[in-house]
Order: sequence, then C-alpha cells, then structure tokens
Amino acid sequence: MRKVLLAAVATATMMLPVVGYAAEKLVVYTSQPTKDAQTTIDAFMAANPDVEVEWVRDGTTKLMAKLRAEIAAGDPRPDVLLIADTVTLEGMKQDGQLQAYKSDEASAFDPALYDADGYYYSTKLITTGIVYNTGVKAPTSWEDLADPALKNQVAMPSPLYSGAALIHLSTLTENKDLGWDYYQALADNDARAQGGNGGTFKAVASGEKPYGVVVDFLAIRGKAKGSPVDFVFPTEGVTYVTEPVAIMKDAKNVDAAHKFVDFVLSDAGQELVLDMGYIPARDGMDLPDGFPARKDIKLMDFDAANALKQADANKKKFADIFGAE
Repeated sequence: MRKVLLAAVATATMMLPVVGYAAEKLVVYTSQPTKDAQTTIDAFMAANPDVEVEWVRDGTTKLMAKLRAEIAAGDPRPDVLLIADTVTLEGMKQDGQLQAYKSDEASAFDPALYDADGYYYSTKLITTGIVYNTGVKAPTSWEDLADPALKNQVAMPSPLYSGAALIHLSTLTENKDLGWDYYQALADNDARAQGGNGGTFKAVASGEKPYGVVVDFLAIRGKAKGSPVDFVFPTEGVTYVTEPVAIMKDAKNVDAAHKFVDFVLSDAGQELVLDMGYIPARDGMDLPDGFPARKDIKLMDFDAANALKQADANKKKFADIFGAE
C-alpha cells in the first residue's frame, strides 16, 4: 500500500506546473537597437510569463546573411523576425519563407502598413524628411532641394549604403511629380550622396552642408540636445520604413510567435514604441515630443513589392547618375 501511495504522489507531482518553468520558447531575430530590443523582450515576457525568449540582435543586412545561411543548411533558427523594412520581408514572402497570421490587432492599423495576407505588420514609422541648419532659410518641399540656389549645399545618404535611402529613392522615383528627373536635378545641383543617415546629420549640424535628407528621430533628438538644426516634413509627404514583424514559415513555436506579434501591435507594445521616441504605427497613439500632430504628417504612397522588383535597377541608375561605384 505504501508503494502504491508513493507512486500516486510521484505521478501527481509530475503533473503539477513547475513554478518559473517557461512552457514555450521563442527565438527572435531583430535589428532594433540593443536597448530597445531588451525593453521589447522584457515587456513581452512580463506580459507572457509562460514564454521564454531567446533573441539575436544585429543589423538587418547581417541578420539576413545569417538567416540565409541557416535556411541553406536546412535549419532556420528564428520563429519571429523584427527587422528594418517591409521590402526585405516582401522578398521573404515571395520566396515562401514566411507564414501568414491574421492578427486581431490589425484593425487598429492603416491597411497600407501591413500585408493584406498577414505575412508582415509594421510596428513603427521612421520617416525621412529634410533637416536644415537653423542659420539658413527653411525649406518646405522636396523640390526645394533641387533649386539651383542650393547648389553644393545638400547632403543625403546613399541608397547604395542605406536601406532607408533605397526606400526613399523608390518612393520618390515612383511619384509622378518627382521621378528620376528629380534625382537628376539633385545630381546636377552637386548634392552629396554618400554614407548613411548619421553622416548626413553631422554634416548639417556642423554647418558643412546647410541641408540634408535624414530620418526624423536623428534631427528631432539632435535639436532637443541643442544642435542648431530643425526638421521639415515636406509638403509632398515623407517616405518611411516601419520595422515590421513577421513569423517564419518553419517557426517551431507558432503559438508563442502569435503572442509576440499581437503584443508588439497592441496598445501596450505600441506605447513602448512611443517611449522609445518613435512614431507608433497604430492609429490613435500620441507622438513623441518634438513631432507635429499625426494629421500633419503625410505618408507618400509606397509599394514594397515594386520596390523589391526595382531594387537592383534603381541602384544601378542611381550610381550612373551620381557617378557612384
């Protein structure tokens, strides 16, 4: 009888939940800055204590190289991707490397900010506009930068180097009022197109180049810290990247992946985006200090599938116009 009772107790003990044990494990690959990534993961695990998260952080280009090697070896590790741009994820969608998930949170987002089939969802808006040194006349539009009066006074990141700049190029060249003629006018105006957003901002803040094309937070945060700059959301609208989230086709922890997508799109997840100083992708959210009202920020039309299709041709044409290697 004693042996029977001990066996029964042992069986019952094995069926009890173990305190602190994570029933699910999630692997996330992200290009978020390290501090932001840690904040995101910590908040998700606090909201989902049954999920343990392993995360890998690097730039999108390096992460994709790592992931492609894993796919080639037949062992992709991540369940979820949270990376810089929709063009990269559109390519993965077309290659059959993602799985669709229809999140209930999508109803709070502009349809332009997520894939209609549920393959990826934008989590924030990082817009590209015009930064200028406060010692010069304020511009109002993209066209202003092509004014001959600004010859040799404009700096911008190169789409051969910056993903955001490549999306900016795709968006503006598809705009009927700008197009490739606009980029030719910039080149004729001796606009400097090299490096990334950081170098462009430094050139403007130092006064080396009075005008520049940069992502919003660099200029707005720089101004708040005392740099002699201001930022313009051009009248034609702004281009943008959105740090989308997606689930891998071969995800090993699909339920946990669904929870993660829902979380980063939820009110709580989008409040984190706001606290980090970015524009939340979700409708009805506040904007960070220094930004205008959301209604005053016009987003230009952008087609991720077309941008993907034209990427190589766009880079070549840009290099031809600007004489870049």
